[in-house]
Amino acid sequence: MKDGFVKVAAVTPVIKLGDCIYNADEIIRLIKEAEERRIRVVCFPELCLTGYTCGDLFLQDVLLTGAKNELVRIAKATEGLGVFAVVSLPLQVNSKLYICAAAIQNGRILGAVPKHFLPAYGEYYESRHFQQGTWEVRYIDIGGQRVPFGMKLLFDNTEMPELSIAIEICEDLWMPQPPSGSHVLAGATLVLNPSASDELAGKRAYRRGLVSNQSARLVCGYLYADAGEGESTTDLSFSGHNLIAENGTLLAQSELYSNGMTVSEIDINKLVNERRRMTSYASGDEGYVHIPFSFGKTELAELTRHYAKNPFIPEDEGERLAALRQIIAIQAHSLMSRLRCIGCSHAVLGLSGGLDSTLALLVTVEAFKGLDLDTHGITAVTMPCFGTSKRTYANALVLAEELGVELIEINIKDAVLRHFEDIGQDPEVHDVTFENAQARERTQILMDLANKNNGIVIGTGDLSELALGFATYNGDHMSMYGVNASVPKTLVRELVRYIAVNSKSKRLCDTLLDVLDTPVSPELLPATAEGVTSQITEDIVGPYELHDFFLFYMIRYGFRPSKIFRLANYVFADDYDRATLLKWMKSFYRRFFAQQFKRSCLPDGPKVGSVALSPRGDWRMPSDIKATAWMKELDEL
Repeated sequence: MKDGFVKVAAVTPVIKLGDCIYNADEIIRLIKEAEERRIRVVCFPELCLTGYTCGDLFLQDVLLTGAKNELVRIAKATEGLGVFAVVSLPLQVNSKLYICAAAIQNGRILGAVPKHFLPAYGEYYESRHFQQGTWEVRYIDIGGQRVPFGMKLLFDNTEMPELSIAIEICEDLWMPQPPSGSHVLAGATLVLNPSASDELAGKRAYRRGLVSNQSARLVCGYLYADAGEGESTTDLSFSGHNLIAENGTLLAQSELYSNGMTVSEIDINKLVNERRRMTSYASGDEGYVHIPFSFGKTELAELTRHYAKNPFIPEDEGERLAALRQIIAIQAHSLMSRLRCIGCSHAVLGLSGGLDSTLALLVTVEAFKGLDLDTHGITAVTMPCFGTSKRTYANALVLAEELGVELIEINIKDAVLRHFEDIGQDPEVHDVTFENAQARERTQILMDLANKNNGIVIGTGDLSELALGFATYNGDHMSMYGVNASVPKTLVRELVRYIAVNSKSKRLCDTLLDVLDTPVSPELLPATAEGVTSQITEDIVGPYELHDFFLFYMIRYGFRPSKIFRLANYVFADDYDRATLLKWMKSFYRRFFAQQFKRSCLPDGPKVGSVALSPRGDWRMPSDIKATAWMKELDEL
């Protein structure tokens, strides 16, 4: 449960129809197995104590009494266990019969939630036997325990107050206004659904989408346990299709016609942080009864769920390609809108032959084509100096030629050396002044060329550089429109690769692929005698794949450093040791806080994803705040 994780399981037992003793034994066995596996929350299918397909036997005293007695036995068997379990049964209350889900934990029946929507169409005829459950909570006796009964029940964990569990049953989810909508507004963060959904052709995909979408709409965890083997096949087939979803992401699902546990971890902390930032997420718990329960101890849940190494890039190929196309369209159309608005038909950018300036040029060309403007209205300026490598210089020349833009070469060595004389800088001292003077000289040239040609300067810097402050203030940090401002370095690579493999020109494709293979460098320190760069960015600031990972979980979900570090160790276990991860994570936090002043005066640029650092939109932070609290937590790891 540390870091907000709670391990959960949707469980499909093999049942014997109408044999409550056998079914209870199987449920007890699975609850104890869950305890051994440190699973804290388990959900069993609808009417699992009797079986869903008992038909008119639901009106028999033998079946109803047997189910109730076995529920009490199951509850007693959980004494001393930490597992919170939901078991479904037919329950008679005041001479009426309800489909109920009973919450059980540590020897107690915490509450019983009735089903609200009863299907009576097609193959379903629940209203033949059962009554519609009501919202209001009253108290009933089950085996000598005073048990709350009603739909407005929430079960709140004492060790993790943010974990509040609600229950809705099968058909409740399929309705236009599922009860879970009210439950989450009352504070529920995890919804459990005991279900008996028969299998039909195409229903698996529909069911999966329904559960995932509901978890997204409600910003919650959703646990769906489906009936399976042992149900009658007289007219229907039950496949045990279990699902676990979190805020629109399917974490786990079972194979059809399988039994046992489908397990994953719900990140309650992530859900609460997401709701906190959504000011439109309402609340209201009028009439709800909150039932506290304790797991008995707080323990570290072993992570089994999947996390992407590159969270900014979809892993599914179809989704990834669609996202890349859309991002390029956002960048290009945003620039088109800006050019159209100001009546501008000329753009200027610095083309180093590196990754960021290459993407910026590709986007600018796309924008000009979209406006039916001559691409010769784009002036690409290559400005070699002390650190320019032969490789990047050659690639810049080919890119300009292949893309049909004007190329200007201005060697800035003499201008920078004259500037060094003016300010008394020793050119043999390769300090920050030596580096930044080159970046600012280049920006001055770009700005003046834009003025001369009635154009605008297109910024090339990316989101990762902005996060780390790896840009020269009032140098490459400044432009008139930054098309890459919310594109992290890992995503820049994917965008350039996408354009390369889809290019009709082999020469352009080969050049773009070579740009991708070139180590990222500002090329501000003298190159080797062979004209090879001597300055590698990731040797200085650390691997961009790590920094993008840190950035995503810090900004998108507000995770604390210790949790992000835990996730990084889990995801990059085969790539970096613990000491290396901690080193670069400390570097990330130091730089992120210290460099806010650069982000506070950023040029305009389009947002393309869920993380951006514009001071006018997504990220507003004082420039003089200290990282003391964040660094203290990292020092204690």
